[in-house]
Order: sequence, then structure tokens, then C-alpha cells
Amino acid sequence: MELSDYIRILRKNWIVILAITLVGIGAAAAWSLTRTPEYQATSQVFVSTQAGTSVSELQQGSTFSQARVQTYVNLVRTPIVLNPVLSYLDVEDLSAEDLATQVSASSPLNTTIIEIAVTDTDPVRAADIANAVGASLTSTVAELETLPGTSESPIKLTRVKDALAPFAPVSPNVPLNLALGALVGLALGIGVAVLRTVLDTRIRSTRDVELATDKPIIGTIPFDPKAKERPVILHADPQNVRSEAFRALRTNLQFLDMDGGKTFVVTSSVPNEGKSTTSVNLAIALADAGKRVVLVDADLRKPKVAEYLQIEGGVGLTDVLIGRARLADVMLPWGGRSLYVLPAGKIPPNPSELLGSAQMQQLLSALAHDADIVILDTPPLLPVTDGALLAKRTSGAIVVVAAGATTRHQLESAIEALDTVDARVAGVVLTMVPTKGPDAYGYGYGYGYGYGPYGGVSEASVAKPKGSTRRAKGPRTARAGRAPEAAGSATPADRA
Repeated sequence: MELSDYIRILRKNWIVILAITLVGIGAAAAWSLTRTPEYQATSQVFVSTQAGTSVSELQQGSTFSQARVQTYVNLVRTPIVLNPVLSYLDVEDLSAEDLATQVSASSPLNTTIIEIAVTDTDPVRAADIANAVGASLTSTVAELETLPGTSESPIKLTRVKDALAPFAPVSPNVPLNLALGALVGLALGIGVAVLRTVLDTRIRSTRDVELATDKPIIGTIPFDPKAKERPVILHADPQNVRSEAFRALRTNLQFLDMDGGKTFVVTSSVPNEGKSTTSVNLAIALADAGKRVVLVDADLRKPKVAEYLQIEGGVGLTDVLIGRARLADVMLPWGGRSLYVLPAGKIPPNPSELLGSAQMQQLLSALAHDADIVILDTPPLLPVTDGALLAKRTSGAIVVVAAGATTRHQLESAIEALDTVDARVAGVVLTMVPTKGPDAYGYGYGYGYGYGPYGGVSEASVAKPKGSTRRAKGPRTARAGRAPEAAGSATPADRA
């Protein structure tokens, strides 16, 4: 991953990282506050030689003393030194081995000084033990180093610093523990954030689409919390950010090189990705640009176009394919534009067979001949094969992907389903893209610029489209709103 990816991960998961960091600080604070404070007292003993008056003798004595210092350091924690301390302090419930865990000794480099440190929960007792150990070490070394037949040891230990009761504990070190807790929590938080990102296979941005497929991204539609209330956003709020996004999709679609083809299938990997909404708004945007557009609801399983456009959908594509109605009788104009809608009609028991029939092929040819652009709303690719069958017979498929819902595996499988039938993919449209946060695509600037209370177009000011509520009682009741002569001159059966 690149640096920008890590920055995006931190921006996206900063709450998780902060929470885990605070947990680390809290755990360190709880551990520190539950520990019994321990105090450390230190005494010092100086090691020297008894004999020698000349410089050479003194030098030899100093070298001898340094050589013996390490031995005396190791001697501090032995029972021969600690047992007298226990007797002196009159401690009965503590053994020499237990006391040794509280005592440590060291010698600074190139010196003959021994530092005896004692750690205890009582600062006064820690000082008493340190002084007692120093005194015991002095007498023990004098006894051990006295040669037979002599009355004095050549090595002399002198207590040069008595231990004093400390005021502040050495453990727990609360500031250090809190800093370590914050550091560990921060590291765990970042690790969890990276792990979540790696394990999360959902498509959230255009970069995720590029990682899943090499097909071009021809549109990004921002998330609208009111999308269910106003699916036809180009009619409800023409100056909305989503409306501008569909116009951008229209522009990109017009510049696609599809070998002169003008029939497009709009599909998705799984349901609820916004394919029907995209189909409807894209068709309206194309019609607003002066194109003669035919919108066909080819989703014969869960049709939505008639519901979104508020037109009668009881008679439509199914009736045309089985020869029960003529195309000109069921195709309805919409919105005072050069947009003509062919609803799905009744849901048949064999949708795949109807969409793959020769009648459907003749219908597509007729529509493509008389219209500038034909948009077909089809079912998702993974549950059923309807979309793939139609995509093979059209100029290309527009695959709709919902940000935050579709996984990379689902998109890859959908593209593979189209490749299997040798269908062309015109591009990918990413819908429900967040407008805020690390996954935002950058909406908001420029859209709506200059539209104020005097120049804007509100939802209330938009007239209700003519024919939007036209209801067809039978195959011929919609004749008053029939398509142009070229589009409605003959049924697919007549053209065949």
C-alpha cells in the first residue's frame, strides 16, 4: 500500500485507534493504581587495602581492591551476609532467600565502591535493611579475608554513605506506565485498523473498483439519504449534487467508443445497488440533452421503472414479446421530453426465455433503429442470467456498484459473467459514494454554484411531468402518448 492508503486508513479508523489508545492508558492507570508502592534506599561501601605506603604498593593495592570488588558484590545476596541482617532486624517470617529478592548490589565501572540497594514497601525499613546489609558485608569480608595467623584483614570495607528513608516510591512509575500504555494502545489501534482494512473486501471508493477490475469508471453517484423518497432526482431536484453526477455520467457515456452502438444494459452484481435509479436518471439526463431516448424496463422479476416514474406498468414489455400488445400502444412518453418508457408489464413465469427470444432481438433492433439511445434496466448478474443474455445483444453493459455494500469478489464475478458470454462492459458506475469522510469522492464544490433563492429551481417549482400518471386500461389506451412515428411504426413482429 502507498502512503496515501495508510493516511486514508488512519482517517477512516481514527475513532477505533483513539478508543484502543484510551483503553491502553486506562489499563496502565488501573494497573499502576492497584500496585503497592515500593521504595528504594541505597547505601555505599568503599573497598580499600590496609598495607602499602609507597606509590607502587598503593597502585598494586588499588588493583587488588578492584579485582576483589566484583566478588564482594556477588557476596551481598548470600546467606552469610543476610542472616545477620535478619537477626539484627529481628525478622522471623522472612528467610535469607526472600530477603535476597529485595536486595541488589552493583559497582560503578573502574571504582572500588559497592552500592547496595534495597526495595521495600516501607521506606524506613528499606533504609534500615540497606544499612544493615552494608554493616554485615563489612564485617563478613573482614572475617573472610583475615589470613590464618594474622589478626587483621588486608582488605578494609568502610561505609561511606548510609541509606536514608526515601520520600517518593520507585514503583509503580505512573507517568512511565501511562506513556507505555498509550504507546501499546496506539500500536494495537493502528494494527486493528490495518487489519480491518485488509480483511474488508467491500468496495468503498474508486480505488477499490480499480483493484477489482480494469474496466473504466464512467460515473460516481453520491449518497443521498432521501434517495428512496425521491429516486428520480433529476425531476425532484435538478440542481442537486446527485443530478449533476448523473449529468456527468451522461457526458462520459456519450464519449464512449462502442463502435457506434447505442443500446446499453444497466445492471449490477446483486440487488439494491441502485441500478434502476441509475437507469431512470440516466435516461432523463440523456433526454434533457436532446437525445431521443427509450427506457426499457427489462427486469421482468422485480420491475421498478414504472413505480419510480409513476406510470401505469400493468402492460409493457412482456405483452409485446408474447404478441398480446403492439409496441406503439404500450410505450409512453414521459416528462415532456424526448423520453419514451416501455414498462415491464406483467411478471412472466419464464423471464429468461422471453429476454433471450428472437422477438426480444427484433425489438432491440427496432428500438435502436428509431432512437438515439436505448437504456435497458435488467436484473442483477449474480442471482440470474437475464442481464448477461441482454448484454450480449447490446452495445455494452453499465455495471452499477454500491459503495460500502458490494464486495470485490461480487464485482469480479459479475464482470466474469459478462466476459463469459462475450458481452462488452461499457464501464462501472459507483453509487452511494459518501460525500464526507476518507472515502468521499470530492462532491460539493461547484455543484449548485450561482443557484440562490432568486436563480435556483426548487422542487415545488418543477411542474409535474405530463403523462407521468397516465394509466393504461388496455393495450391501446396509451395511444394518445405514443412514441414518434419511427419508434412506433411497427411491432417487432412486423419488422421481422
